[in-house]
Amino acid sequence: MYLIKPQDHTRRAFLRRSAQLAFTGAALPTAINLAAMGEAAAFNATDYKALVCVFLNGGNDNWNTVVPYDNTSYDQYSRVRGGGSGRTAGGVALGQASLANTLLTTRPESPLPGGRQFALHPSMTGLKGLFNLGKAAIQLNVGPLVVPVTKTQYEGVNRALYPIPPKLFSHNDQQSVWQSSSPEGSTIGWGGNIGDLALSSNGTGALFTCMSVTGNAVFLSGDNALAYQISTGGAVKINSITNNVFGSSAVKDAMLSLVQQTRSEPLENEYNRVTQRSIAAEGNVNSGIGPTAEAARLNTGTFAPFANLTQGNQLAAQLKMVARLIAARTSLSTKRQVFFVSLGGFDLHDNLLAGHTTNMTRVSEAMTAFYQTTANLNIANEVTAFTASDFGRTLTSNGDGSDHGWGNHHFVVGGAVKGAAFYGAPPPISVADGSAAEDQWHVGQGRLLPSASVDQYAATLASWFGVAPTELEGILPNLRNFGLPNAVDYPINLGFL
Repeated sequence: MYLIKPQDHTRRAFLRRSAQLAFTGAALPTAINLAAMGEAAAFNATDYKALVCVFLNGGNDNWNTVVPYDNTSYDQYSRVRGGGSGRTAGGVALGQASLANTLLTTRPESPLPGGRQFALHPSMTGLKGLFNLGKAAIQLNVGPLVVPVTKTQYEGVNRALYPIPPKLFSHNDQQSVWQSSSPEGSTIGWGGNIGDLALSSNGTGALFTCMSVTGNAVFLSGDNALAYQISTGGAVKINSITNNVFGSSAVKDAMLSLVQQTRSEPLENEYNRVTQRSIAAEGNVNSGIGPTAEAARLNTGTFAPFANLTQGNQLAAQLKMVARLIAARTSLSTKRQVFFVSLGGFDLHDNLLAGHTTNMTRVSEAMTAFYQTTANLNIANEVTAFTASDFGRTLTSNGDGSDHGWGNHHFVVGGAVKGAAFYGAPPPISVADGSAAEDQWHVGQGRLLPSASVDQYAATLASWFGVAPTELEGILPNLRNFGLPNAVDYPINLGFL
């Protein structure tokens, strides 16, 4: 079942595209048509803002990321995860003493109910510091939902009235649902839809509205916006027109001439136009982040937070490139940008403790260094980074790891974040067996039934970015099912920005 209803979701695209295709004759899938962008703009920004999605591929284990710490909660967590006596580590449970250095302190006005406390994974000292300083927040138990649904409704058979996301617990599908509200095969993501609305704000820099440093992702695909892909080393060059071919500079020069000539055949000519645009874009990007442009920033230590991190931290390398692109925003003529980075290795059905420690170290180091760099650039209030993942994991262990879950806890980091606070209700700690009221938030093996939807999470981010309330449903097709009188526990804005 596809979550996006074509008759609803494409209304904005149809009205926009029908005029554009009729009057511009542009090949929109292959080239952004600058003259046709006005219809897509929800705002015409004069300031700068950026959203950075940090996707954790494989399904991050929420229970060992944001860990119950108060004695009552910890004992429940430890019992299910196989902890040792005296609150020591065991099974896949972390020892309570190891969590003391990453205990989270909330603002006095934002205490957790019932004396609940949480700590981060012991390797996440950087994010713990940002949280306690008020520069990071945690959205509890968020995941894909079509409508607000209870455990009873989830276990029922009335899918017409209480639909659930398709193919739950499937990696590819849930990655796609998170990024696009539809299962694998979707071609439009909510990051790209946000980019559609921001294109006109970027003028000649429109091509750099949506940028991925981790390859192709549906998240950044819009109706008009394209995902400009860049490597951690810079814009990707066309090898045959950059380097000698078969050792011959003459062949290289001939190739350069061939791919830029005007052709009489329409498809050939369009191919060459796209190639010309690619060459120009590569030049703009690499000039903006090149040695001359960055000399002053390097000399003043702007990017110093990325020095001396754990070797092989590819997430840090990706976020450093995002920081460099943000630093080059003026030369790239951008006012609004959406970025996508990712880290793999989270599908830990076994070797959870060791594998998760490695990944949590990388996430914490990378996101902390990124925030500190945006502060060095005096733009921390204008940049918000947030995590996402396929799904959470089961509270129960399969022996040496955890299995696919549903709801998950996620970080939001930036100067505009209302930090040192948790958003949403802390989930109870139990394994659903129908014997306790708290089991209503567990749907088997300690899988969390989300109490906040991805649409709400995304709407909060999009609203901060500048998307008008009237445009939100066009970006997030399920949003209309939340914030209604009969869904007061599911507000449109979750409040962390």
